[in-house]
Amino acid sequence: MDFSELAKYLEQLESTSSRLEITRILSDLFKKSSVDEIDKTTYLVLGILAPNYKSIVFNIAEKLMLEVIAKAYKTDRVKVLEIYKKEGDLGIVAAALAANSKFQIPNSKLKVTEVYNKLLLIAGDEGEGSVDRKIEKTAELLSKADPLSARFLVRIPVGKLRLGFSDKTIIDALSWMETGGKSKSKYIAEAYNILPDVGLLAKKIKEAGIDKTCKNVTPIVGIPVLPMLAQRLKSPSEMIDKMGEVFVEPKFDGLRVLIHYKKGKITKAFTRNSNDVTDMFPELLHLSEFMKYDEVILDSEAVGMDPLMKRLADFQTTMKRRRVHQISLTAKAIPLQFQIFDVLYKDGKNLMNLPYGERRNVLEQMFSKNNIFVVDEKIKTKDPELINSEYRKKIKEGLEGVIVKKADAKYVSGRTGWRWVKMKQEEESEGKLSDTVDCVVMGFTVGKGKRASFGLGQFLVGIVNPPSRKASAGTAGRTVSWLQSILLSTPITFAPC
Repeated sequence: MDFSELAKYLEQLESTSSRLEITRILSDLFKKSSVDEIDKTTYLVLGILAPNYKSIVFNIAEKLMLEVIAKAYKTDRVKVLEIYKKEGDLGIVAAALAANSKFQIPNSKLKVTEVYNKLLLIAGDEGEGSVDRKIEKTAELLSKADPLSARFLVRIPVGKLRLGFSDKTIIDALSWMETGGKSKSKYIAEAYNILPDVGLLAKKIKEAGIDKTCKNVTPIVGIPVLPMLAQRLKSPSEMIDKMGEVFVEPKFDGLRVLIHYKKGKITKAFTRNSNDVTDMFPELLHLSEFMKYDEVILDSEAVGMDPLMKRLADFQTTMKRRRVHQISLTAKAIPLQFQIFDVLYKDGKNLMNLPYGERRNVLEQMFSKNNIFVVDEKIKTKDPELINSEYRKKIKEGLEGVIVKKADAKYVSGRTGWRWVKMKQEEESEGKLSDTVDCVVMGFTVGKGKRASFGLGQFLVGIVNPPSRKASAGTAGRTVSWLQSILLSTPITFAPC
């Protein structure tokens, strides 16, 4: 497919706000895309080059893009800046200059695959002189594009494509591509939870169809599975009523980490949001010393240790590991252990569909005794009082509480069904969910892109933290982050006080 044809689809997507129409346009685009280009097309319409976990970014700021445009059309940067101040959109600036440029190549035949590969090469250019090379290569590519293509080519590297849809709409469009509707979106979404790379998934579906792809999907070492999350219930009695036989396990105040290991090739750590945090944990290089398997995917909590107090550290201390510089020194100052509580994949076998009890049996045979990779302790029960006593015991030990897990539950991404339930100190002491909080809206930003028309991008809120709550700064920070996401996704009505 010519990139100019993709640009026409992007123009259609930009001009519509109807979710149904966006889905239809995308499905038509996917029908016309070949197996070799549908993954690249998918990434480009999302304004990215790869899924989040690959951490591939352009690092081309708007100021640098002004230089790119000036170089591409052999125009003075001051003139480009003047047009930009008037139009407020670098894409429109590039399109205008491309239309009037005597250097424009008529009937440009840039291919989608060619454009994607060049953008990927530009994004990956690092080291001394990389900024100048990025400007030069991007300008060269831009100079070969027609005006409409130039509009979108400029927006992608600076992160300004923003067509108003996400992976969820792509999933619906892939269903639409094959069935003419959303009837198979559910199955694609389930496959996406295991393989959250929407470009790769699109390619597999184009190649083999939805049924075959979704039926046979299995975790791939190096691609983070979307994690299973805990829900809330009011009491241990209700937990037993809804879940039956359960395992009760300690709840740590650490960082959720999914560990991916392939002997001699891959050792990765991903957060619950699929961010690659491997550099935080040099301890992972020693994984093979305590485990004799070729491929594994493990679910764990990374918990820092306080060497002076000889006890588990809090979340903020653990997160100091995320500092970019001097990781090795920080690792020595803040040793940690991985509390391993689940295994999703082992030596070619997908274990996600096994009951939790069976996965635990596999897990408990995996490690030799060590102080870094520790399998969580557990108690199996149907007794609400035992849940209560374990909870009180863990609180006295300085932990956050307990996680209660349905004994026969499969590993299912997200919060679905009553499979995992967390019981934390704040819930017992105040009789309400710890994620419920009174706050004062103190400020906001106007927002960019489509949020600019709404008038609000994000909120700054203040919360009161009475001594009785004994919540850490990290708890407050995470509550504010959670609150911001809820506010942004909820209709808001303002009334005079």
